Amino acid sequence: MLKRKTLLAFMLLALSGGGADAGVASTVSVTSDYDFRGISQTAKNPALQASVDYADENNGWYAGAWVSPVDFGDSTNIELDLRTGFTGKTDAGLGWDAGIMYYVFDEDRYNFPEIYTAYGYRYFNARVSYSNDYHGRSMAGHTDVLNLALDAILPLPVKHLSLLAHVGRSEGNDAFVDYTDYSAGLAYDLKHVRVSLKYVNTTLPDLHADVLNGRGRAVFAITARLP
Repeated sequence: MLKRKTLLAFMLLALSGGGADAGVASTVSVTSDYDFRGISQTAKNPALQASVDYADENNGWYAGAWVSPVDFGDSTNIELDLRTGFTGKTDAGLGWDAGIMYYVFDEDRYNFPEIYTAYGYRYFNARVSYSNDYHGRSMAGHTDVLNLALDAILPLPVKHLSLLAHVGRSEGNDAFVDYTDYSAGLAYDLKHVRVSLKYVNTTLPDLHADVLNGRGRAVFAITARLP
């Protein structure tokens, strides 16, 4: 089971730049709320998050991990996302990505796998994700969930400033996972740091939105990219 010391060790690894090896990159983020598809995973509380990734530029293969505290109102404290896949770009500039993610929690009844594919061109990105067992044993039976996400990062006339836009649609065989999420905001990018502020909301009915912390709110984040 994951422990809080796992989160601390992962943070230290990310701050070291993953050992500063070629092909290794890491991030460390501070956010006012861990937002996952419009739903707060930290009961609208702040979170310190980190990631470490390795990418092989020769064949496009990558593997990585991302960690964050969570608060589901029970004894669950830590989420660790493990991912691997292949990525590339066509001569026309269309980027593509395909891989698998496994979400691991210190309460393993929440664990679940997810496959995904994504395509990006210039300022726009589309991603399709599917899980046949969303949030594992915490849901009644096996919950199939398909998620489509469209994102845009549009440069503004002000140097380093961009407009962020997102809309996502989740559909599954449970009312709690059948909704649309959306957000809009601004990002200010420097060489190794991004500061962002966005408004996040969902179309969940009021009762579900209250249970899942899916009501409209502002989310502020600072992310450092290393090296």
